[in-house]
Amino acid sequence: MTDLATLLEVGGPVAALGGGAAYARARHPGVYWSMVGLPVSTVRLLSSYGSVMEACGLTVAPSRLRVLAVKATTRREVRPVPPRRGIIRPTTTGLRVRLRLAPGQEPADVAASAERLRHAWGVHAVYVTTIKPGVVELRLVGFDVLRRVRMPRKLRPDILRVPVALREDATPFVRDYRTVPHQLTLGATLSGKSMYLRHLVAGLARQPVALVGIDCKRGVELAPFAPRLSALATDPEQAAELLPVLIKEMEDRYDLIKARQGIAPSTPDEEITSDIWGLPEHERPARVVLFVDEVAELFLVATKKDEERRDEMVTQLIRLAQLGRAAGIYLEVCGQRFGAELGKGATMLRAQLTGRVCHRVNDEASAKMALADIAPEAVSAACAIAPERPGLAVAGDTSGGWSRIRTPYLSLGDAAETCREFAPLVPDLPALKPFRPDVPVRPPVETPGPVVRPRPVTD
Repeated sequence: MTDLATLLEVGGPVAALGGGAAYARARHPGVYWSMVGLPVSTVRLLSSYGSVMEACGLTVAPSRLRVLAVKATTRREVRPVPPRRGIIRPTTTGLRVRLRLAPGQEPADVAASAERLRHAWGVHAVYVTTIKPGVVELRLVGFDVLRRVRMPRKLRPDILRVPVALREDATPFVRDYRTVPHQLTLGATLSGKSMYLRHLVAGLARQPVALVGIDCKRGVELAPFAPRLSALATDPEQAAELLPVLIKEMEDRYDLIKARQGIAPSTPDEEITSDIWGLPEHERPARVVLFVDEVAELFLVATKKDEERRDEMVTQLIRLAQLGRAAGIYLEVCGQRFGAELGKGATMLRAQLTGRVCHRVNDEASAKMALADIAPEAVSAACAIAPERPGLAVAGDTSGGWSRIRTPYLSLGDAAETCREFAPLVPDLPALKPFRPDVPVRPPVETPGPVVRPRPVTD
């Protein structure tokens, strides 16, 4: 009986602790990492750093001065020298540590050993970033941050910068229109493309930016955001009327820039500009972001007349993509399918779209159309996205870099409520007023009457 009581006293708390840790690891990986994974991984890194670096081939022969000093002071064996390690900085998702490379090493050597470092230190992933010549940063991620996306709380807001997703290295993916003015976003049905679009619209709705939509699915994607939209076209006929207005708006802005350039010779150089961002604040026109959903609908034709209209609209989109950035007009082109077989101008339009985001697609050709020309190795990653993970995508740009991202869940009602809340921020653009969508009036909420009927007070 005494042995049973001792077993219960000792084994009970141990079993409860183990069960709690297993539950936290499965349901709350962030809590598990902070309580268990972080100290264990830190101890592993500190205790095995030298031997792991040597096993990965990231050490160099010691200098002659070091060899003489070791032999003169001790009888120890002179071992190869690993990169000098900096302070270990814990985060909510992993660890960060900087390494000063030894002479003769390059960041590619460390990046090639990232998978071996991951297994040696028992973390989910290891990413290598170059800080400056001779210094790299190892970002150790303790768990799969894309399984349950939680965006960082401290994000510095800025004009035309919208955090829309989380990268696989636990850093936010920010859609920066000033750096990447135009983007192509592809995704099949239920791939998470609409969720990505909701985050973009909800994020830009909080800024003094004009939002223009072309939604050829009769407006089912963009119509809920009508209170915040400056213009909306719900079919190709309306799009054919809206695009020339945007072209005229772009040309008027170029005239404004040219007028600014034709100023007196005594004007300081800093006041001469080639885009709207160099104009004074009181002269700078409102920025315009054009969302094109189901871009393939603009390319599809049935008659000869439709073909002429299609060619005209595609030409206007290409002109906006080529010249719109300096005028403050940015494109967000979305669709389920995008390929050269859509017709004349498809490849030329794609070439002007710097950013690429590819969700799960139904065919490899669409993934190649989105990513093959900028990062061929990213095509296989896009084709491997499972249907069980909606919102997961591969993001890249023309610099050749790419990464996996995932968009957190945002309901359509919350995004629409955000647009209603910030409806007063719609800029005044007279040219777009004929295309302003009708905003349905919300019925007033009836307050229930008193439960107890009031009784008059008598003397």
